Amino acid sequence: MRFDGIHHITNITGDAPQNVDYYANRLGLRMVKKTVNQDDPTVYHLFYADEHGSPGADITFFEYPGAQRGRAGAGMIHTIVWRVGSEDALEFWRERMGAVPFEDPEGLRHDLVVAAVPDQPLIADHPEIPRELALQGFEGARAYARNVELRTADFLDALGFEREGDRWTTRGAERGGWIAYEPAPDEPGIPGAGTVHHIAWSSEMDDQQEWRQRVLAAGGRPTEVIDRFWFRSVYFREPSGVLYEIATKGPGFSTDEDPEHLGEALILPPAFEHLRAQIEPILTPLPNPRAATRA
Repeated sequence: MRFDGIHHITNITGDAPQNVDYYANRLGLRMVKKTVNQDDPTVYHLFYADEHGSPGADITFFEYPGAQRGRAGAGMIHTIVWRVGSEDALEFWRERMGAVPFEDPEGLRHDLVVAAVPDQPLIADHPEIPRELALQGFEGARAYARNVELRTADFLDALGFEREGDRWTTRGAERGGWIAYEPAPDEPGIPGAGTVHHIAWSSEMDDQQEWRQRVLAAGGRPTEVIDRFWFRSVYFREPSGVLYEIATKGPGFSTDEDPEHLGEALILPPAFEHLRAQIEPILTPLPNPRAATRA
């Protein structure tokens, strides 16, 4: 039993309209779900991915309006690594973004690598980005840590990761991915806009309880399985402090939306629908990022 690579990576933003413009228009991802943080339904949870909202390409954001810019430190991911298909694609992104690696407007760092894996490319359609040059989903993530060898290495080994230098890799039936640990800076991390909240690893639906037991056996303190409607989740911190989630591949974002219109309307899970009248008026109005391309 292995994780099928990265399921999603969740981050913090202080400016949802700017966030939509950057990730949907600048990076060319598709907004696949506009909803709320189920642990704090007064704020957005925005999901961007490929055309189908596939696990493996799903970058998400909690919006805390006006949040101050944070700083990655020990126990935090500092760089998200994406796949592209060729050196030509890398050059396209260098020209489009000014450099690779690059940072979003709030300082969240992204890097790109040419894919050297058999995994299916996870691509979103965008009029300014040819499909052969588009982002193809996650490759990995880089985190800061202290004393990785003392506890984290054994913990990740127990979860089925395989070590390759400073990276721990996982490959399931469909996809693979990795997390790398680098020495932490002296300055403590500050959660805030432009920082990573957690990383989620991809699991089969029927494996959640077994994964939870494996985390317990390794010395972790996992939550119970939580039903997020579009997937099911288990959360825990690995010994270096990075917040992990194990998320199932389904049911998926088209469970309650027409696949042709993902992300266009505010969608609330059934357990939150009764709160719509209170929630919707306090959320920042957001455009449909695909409206202009359909005009």
